[in-house]
Formats: sequence, C-alpha cells, structure tokens
Amino acid sequence: MNVEILWSKFLSTIKNELSSLSFNIWFKDTELYKLEEEKAIIIVPMPIHKKHLPDNYSEIIISTLNQITGTNFELEFLLKEEMEAEPKEELFPPQTISEGVPSTNLIQTNLKKQYTFENFYVGNSNKFAQAAALSVAENPGKMYNPLFIYGNSGLGKTHLMHAIGNYIVENSNRRVLYVTSDQFIEDFIGINKKNKKEANFDCVDFFKNKYRNIDVLIIDDIQFLGPATQSQQEFFHTFNSLYSDSKQIIISSDRSPDDLKLLEDRLRTRFCWGLTVNIFPPDFNLRVEILKKKIAAGNFEKEIPQDVVEYIASNIGNDVRQLEGSITRLIAYSTIMSGAEINLDLAIDALKDFISKGICEKNDIHRIQRIVSEYFQISVEDIRSKKRSANIAFPRQIAMYLCRTTTSESFPKIGTEFGGKDHSTVMHSVEKIENEIKVNKDLANIIEKLKKDIE
Repeated sequence: MNVEILWSKFLSTIKNELSSLSFNIWFKDTELYKLEEEKAIIIVPMPIHKKHLPDNYSEIIISTLNQITGTNFELEFLLKEEMEAEPKEELFPPQTISEGVPSTNLIQTNLKKQYTFENFYVGNSNKFAQAAALSVAENPGKMYNPLFIYGNSGLGKTHLMHAIGNYIVENSNRRVLYVTSDQFIEDFIGINKKNKKEANFDCVDFFKNKYRNIDVLIIDDIQFLGPATQSQQEFFHTFNSLYSDSKQIIISSDRSPDDLKLLEDRLRTRFCWGLTVNIFPPDFNLRVEILKKKIAAGNFEKEIPQDVVEYIASNIGNDVRQLEGSITRLIAYSTIMSGAEINLDLAIDALKDFISKGICEKNDIHRIQRIVSEYFQISVEDIRSKKRSANIAFPRQIAMYLCRTTTSESFPKIGTEFGGKDHSTVMHSVEKIENEIKVNKDLANIIEKLKKDIE
C-alpha cells in the first residue's frame, strides 16, 4: 500500500477518535514520510508537534497504525526541513477503531464561556500560539509551565487564555481560576484592610485558598503588577507554591518577560521557565477572514462586497475588536444614510475617521506603494490620496504601473488600494507609463531600479 493511501486511512480513522479541534491542530497537516525497519517516520509542521505528539498521542498513533497494517511501529517525528529527499515506500490493509472521552466540572472560574478554541481566528500570525495553548489545555501542569503569552492589545491573548480554561473545565475535574492582575492586587490589599488590632486570619485563609488551592491559575495583563511591590512579592510566593505542586500557570502581558522592567528579576526569570509565545498582528488574509466571519455571524440584510472587505482589511489596524467594530460602523452608517447601498465609496466615507494612521503593509501592492513613496520622498497616504499635484500624481502613476506589471492583481483591485480609484484610472496610468518608458531613458532607469527594490 502506498504511504499516502496508508496515511489517508490513518487520518480518517484517528479523526473519529479525537475532537475536531485536536485533530485539526495536531494531525491534519502531518504526513507519513516512510515506513522502514518497523519505524514510522512522520512529517510534522512545527517544532511544537515534535514534542506534543510523542508525549501525548504515541499510544493512539501506534495502535491505529497496528490496526491498519498489522505491525507495531516505533515513531519518529521530523520537520520537513530535517528530512532527506528520499523516495517514499509502499505497504498494507485497513480497519476502524472505537471511541473517546470527556468529563466536566462546574466551579467559579471567572471564565467567559464564549471564548473557545473553535471560535479563535487562526492564521500564520498566531498559529503557533494557538497550538501551544491547546497543548497546555490538553496536559495542564505537564507540557509548558508556565505558559507566557504576549503581544499587543486586541490580538487574542485573553481569548486564548479563556479558551484554555474552558477546555480544561469541560474535559477534566481540575479547578481553574482566571483573574486579571488588578483583581489579584485588589484581593491582596483586602488582606490588609482590616483594623490592624484585629486578627486577619479569615482574609489570609480566603486569599490562599482562592489562589493556591487550585489546579490552574490564569492571570491576565501581568504588566500591571509592576508598580505594586508587595503584590509582586505575594505573587512570587503564589507562583512558587503552584509550580512546586505541578499546577499550571498561564500568564499574559503586552510585552515579553525581558521587557517587564518594573517586575522583580526573580519573577521575570520564572516567567521564562516554561514556554514564551508571541501573538503577532493578523496578516491581510487573516483580517479578511475575520471580517467575513463577522459579516456571516451578523446575518446582515445587506451584502458587503469583496472590494469593501478588502478595503477595510487593508486600512483598519491590527486590533481584532477594531476590525469587527468597523463592520458595525459601516452597517450603522448605511442605515443612517437612508439605507444607502454599501459600496466602496460609502465605506471610504463611513470609515474616514476610523482608519488607523499607520496603514499596515499587507501585500505586494502596499510594499510597492512604500518603495515608490520612499524613492520620491512623499508619504504612502499621499500616494493613496486624491491629490493631483504633479509631485504626487506622477509617482502614483508609476506605482500603479509597477503594481500591474510586477503582481497578478487586477485593475479594480489596484484601484481599491489607491484610495478607491476607478479601474479606468489605473488602466490610463499604466498605459501612460508604458509609453513614457519608450521615449524617456531616465524614467526607464528609475523603473528598473524600483523593480529591483521590489524584488
């Protein structure tokens, strides 16, 4: 049996044994490279798979391969770049398998049930963070402890933390607590609020029971612990107590542990004991996907055209909440304007005060705009504007020409990226520069230089 066929049977069998989330994260993008001397060599997409799969799924992988082939194999996991280019091999026949698991637990967790792995927007910018979060959720206290997630506001850190907590609560009897660092400080200060002449044992017991008699502590925005020196000391002792008992700790921040200068060194060192992951801003494709899901979930009466979606994805910042808010604003604006049709002109008008100043570079068109703007010493905003002065209009025409000749983008798409210009305007600009190049050697040299910069 060919290894592709064998692995296809393996995946279809194991898919029935796992949740769709676990299957999609850990198995969907794997391949069987070859079987040799009772060893199965499996290609995995990321380094985290090389640790998580053998630690947590080796038994089910071996038993499923045995059902299909009648042979027990040792397992080896490799990244694509680690493989040698060798021909794949052939082998044997199939079968199916039985069932799986969970149990639930109801406790005061402060978790928001709406935040799950299933509704977390996944793209190249956050795929690793999602995989790390799921691996912790599947094996709290064993895989990566602590898990430290950092990134700018609005990129999904809090969503991922709640998703971990919800997964653990739904699939085990572990006690989970989610708090912000502000809540931790408030609880700690509460210990000292009583009159100093009175015994404070009840408050101390309440605090220690809340923060140490648990299995999973999720603490958000740890950077706000910085100015609270005494609270830092208490968190240090709480961390040590949980860690020594193999309890899972999950922490988030808007910056990496090294950049948390207001925190004690001993805390920052401990934050790096486990795994530190960065959530990066969503790229253009993920922003488009987020907008489309928001539109689908909103079930709006009016259709929002693709060019409007791409305009928003190109011009709104990286904050997921801001992206979703732009759709709400657009719909509201259309309603206020007597139910005006939603098109590119309406979107530009509705979102003119909503567009972030720092337009993100999402694709080749944006890169070309930046390169041309830098060469002619004008701003990207100018090149996208409706200004018609010669020092802006001519570079704009060159940029349009380069977008058309060095990318596969259509005239309408290029027009969209230049502030909503009509496709005929782009066609005219491309034709004009083509003709100029034939008679103007200086311009031809400029175009060649810009092409090299683009490449």
